[in-house]
Amino acid sequence: MHTEDAPIKRQLDKVVTAAQPTESRPAAREARIAHAPSVGRSFLSDVATLVGGTAVAQALALAIAPIVARLYAPDAFGTATLFASLVSIVGVVACLRYELAIMLPESEEEAVNLLAVSAVSAIGTAAISAFVILFAGEWLVRLFNAQGLRPYLWLVPVAVLLQGILLALKCWSTRGKHFGRVSAAGVLQSGGTNAGQLALGAAGQAHAGALIGSRVFGAALAAVVLGAQSWRNDRDLGRRRPSRLGMLAGARLHRKFPLFDTWASLLNTASATLPAFLLAAFFSMTVVGHYGLGMRAVYFPMTLVGAGIAQVFFQRSAEARTRGELAPTVRNVFEFLVSAAIVPLLVLTIAGRDLFSVVFGGRWAEAGSYAQILSPWMFALFTSSPMSILLRVLERQQTALYLNCIIFASRLVSMVVGGYLHSVGMALALWSASGVLIYGWYTLFILELAGVDRRWALSVLSRQALYATPALAALVALRVLGVSPAVVTAACGLIVVTYEVAFLAKSREVAELLQRLRERRRAPGGPDVTGG
Repeated sequence: MHTEDAPIKRQLDKVVTAAQPTESRPAAREARIAHAPSVGRSFLSDVATLVGGTAVAQALALAIAPIVARLYAPDAFGTATLFASLVSIVGVVACLRYELAIMLPESEEEAVNLLAVSAVSAIGTAAISAFVILFAGEWLVRLFNAQGLRPYLWLVPVAVLLQGILLALKCWSTRGKHFGRVSAAGVLQSGGTNAGQLALGAAGQAHAGALIGSRVFGAALAAVVLGAQSWRNDRDLGRRRPSRLGMLAGARLHRKFPLFDTWASLLNTASATLPAFLLAAFFSMTVVGHYGLGMRAVYFPMTLVGAGIAQVFFQRSAEARTRGELAPTVRNVFEFLVSAAIVPLLVLTIAGRDLFSVVFGGRWAEAGSYAQILSPWMFALFTSSPMSILLRVLERQQTALYLNCIIFASRLVSMVVGGYLHSVGMALALWSASGVLIYGWYTLFILELAGVDRRWALSVLSRQALYATPALAALVALRVLGVSPAVVTAACGLIVVTYEVAFLAKSREVAELLQRLRERRRAPGGPDVTGG
């Protein structure tokens, strides 16, 4: 190093030393945990706060989805799905994953510097994506046979920047346990997107641009409101100013996130969005549209709920690890995930085509067939995705990177084989089967890292499947007897609602949450158990 750089290096080393991980400063970490506002709240209360508003927005979105599906043609959905896939691949690494590090430091000053690092990274990523679109946009259009995407490529950098800013602000709010704020942002984003699509479609602008523009509008609305709330209500964000040395120190200390987690997340998102690109290249935009509606109706609501659980689980598991209570926390979350998802997705596996033809119209029955094929993969993904947060808590980012390389390769092979065989069903079936095997092993591996016996996990799966067997057998009988799709759909709704109500009624977490709500009503001046 040059002589004139030595003082800066010494200063930076001091800042890095002061920002050492939790093991070097256990007393401060324990003090922060002891005074955390989430003490006395159930895990489910924080999850309910975080995903409750989003669940309402998704319920509204699903309610208007049949109208939107009748307004827009499958090829318009296909173009919008390609746009969303392109933005997702770049946007998930817009902050170089430094947004996840925001929740780790003890010092609020360190967290503010990491928030600034995340914002700068998002701006840089958006600028690079604009450069790529400018010089390689036409090549991308030809590669994926997506002529309808050409007029909207300029919106990709805008959407990437908005996604990066939203990721950083959500992690900042989660650190402060402002779960209600994050939930409200989800409502705004989903509500703005869906309202725009419905309004433009009803006004006669039912084309891909309306779907894409509404998506960008929803993200912008959420980012502006969440940013304004954070600036106005968080004293540390308004009072503390990030410094160049502090940002460099934070970036250096948490360098595992860009070095490993960025590539793992990039591969994970690329493998999840790979079907949209390869279905367009091998088949048609109409096929992509059917796939896109299936993802919109089933996969995206599940991922939003899973993301909310993962955000709360990240914060809770980091504290549980310090207290030596990681295994019980992980067991509770895993059992909750399995119990909540197993019946809806088994129902989808049995009757997806009937469900889609009734709810969205006959021309979307093929989308239901795609959802049937992919539903086992959706279940495996839903249960494993929040669990993968543990690899960050345990600082095993390299493992996530290796696994995502395997997942990407398996999906690429599946789609290419199906493409060369000219069979959409074969491509999706291979993808689903490989996903179940890989994510199943992944989940068991993560549970063992947390000290949870895999035999216990398999017993949970078996028990929940056994509970659901009678109702699912009746549904299979209706399908075999050739009962009308409308009757099958009604039976599906009855089975799912009955099971989920029974699950919530016997959940220990739900019982604890209801007890705290009753206590709050008896003591109006008591603490807010729902967070905010």
